[in-house]
Amino acid sequence: MQKIDWSSLWNKEDWWACWLGFIILILAMIGILPAGPKFGTWSTIDQAFPSGIATIWDTLILFVILAVLSLIGLIFMKKDIKRFVPAFIVIFALAWLAVFIGKQSVINAWGLEYVIWALIFGLLISNTVGLPGWLKPAVLTEYFIKIGLVCMGATILFSIILKAGGVGMLQALLVVAAVWFFTYWLGRRFGMAERFSSTMATGVSICGVSASIAAGGAVEGDPKETSYIIAWLLVGAVIMIVVMPPIAKAVNMPTNMAGAWLGGTIDNTGAVVAAGEVMKSKASLDTAALVKMAQNILIGFAAFFLAVWATLKLDKKSASERPSFMEIWYRFPKFIVGFIIASLIASLFIEPVMGSQATKTITGLMTTYRTWFFALCFVCIGLETNFKELLSVGGGKPAAVYWIGQSFNVVWTLLIVWILWSGAFFVPPILPD
Repeated sequence: MQKIDWSSLWNKEDWWACWLGFIILILAMIGILPAGPKFGTWSTIDQAFPSGIATIWDTLILFVILAVLSLIGLIFMKKDIKRFVPAFIVIFALAWLAVFIGKQSVINAWGLEYVIWALIFGLLISNTVGLPGWLKPAVLTEYFIKIGLVCMGATILFSIILKAGGVGMLQALLVVAAVWFFTYWLGRRFGMAERFSSTMATGVSICGVSASIAAGGAVEGDPKETSYIIAWLLVGAVIMIVVMPPIAKAVNMPTNMAGAWLGGTIDNTGAVVAAGEVMKSKASLDTAALVKMAQNILIGFAAFFLAVWATLKLDKKSASERPSFMEIWYRFPKFIVGFIIASLIASLFIEPVMGSQATKTITGLMTTYRTWFFALCFVCIGLETNFKELLSVGGGKPAAVYWIGQSFNVVWTLLIVWILWSGAFFVPPILPD
């Protein structure tokens, strides 16, 4: 029997993502977690800061909380904490600026969310002056996204998923299965490695950034390949926000059906919501969000099966060797465990025991902290991404795989949505407009 490595509980990044996510959730549950700075949708500066001068104080408090939480894990993981703080100030400032700009009224109306601006700021630095060495200690892409994903788990309530009945989950299963296998097959045909292809397929089929990080961890893929995939996913999300809502309006697509199409194809939860907002329809927005959350539920299952597959197939040293269950457990991304536990706590304790108002407050706080950790992550992704490399990796073949896979996703999802949501075959759940 393989010996259990208990030290991984306090010296591994995945476990610290869980512990820090749980700390944030506990602070939210007992009512002492600050809400962070509030930004209004703005055309003038005074509209941007509804809390006035208090925004500065709220920003400083948020900075301290994020820095201290990050430092706790870094200390136990024996990282370079002396150089982390000055570098983190810059990363945080860029993330703050991204969230602020994302609230500008015209930008907000077009759905160009903070994740896009965070990526752009990072790309501008990395593709002009390059990534400064002194900034590297705070460029912790996976650390930030994993903490954010655990926070995200607490925002996924089973009761919300059930509002769409089995139709939302059925759509998620039919879309994810077909798109995953098509994109994986295409990647292999184009000469991409199995780990690279599986991470790409998961990102395209499920939920972009979150799923890519989970898949990359499950198969122990190259972090540079994961960042490459994420960059294309974000570029694709921007294009789809601009293109898909006008198409849905032009063909007079029913609002619930349009929302299901957007939610099933756009590979970023924030971008899905933005596209739903562009539709100017509450039904479209709610349906898009529900379908995307149904897909988010599949992240944990996908990570588990990929971990089993990678352990049994990719890392099997000989035909006679059979990896242990512990090997599968060690490979499984632990932050996905945190994601699932946070969702269970919110669904089985917070909502039924603490009531709807407390649930709304707590999930709102968890969404806020998910947003800030995601913003930090996307700044880091931009800082680590060279645009020339983005176009040249693999002779452009991985980029072709992404766009062909995404095109298949759009068409296949439209077919499934028509079957499940148009009412041509049976009466789907109709969310009010």
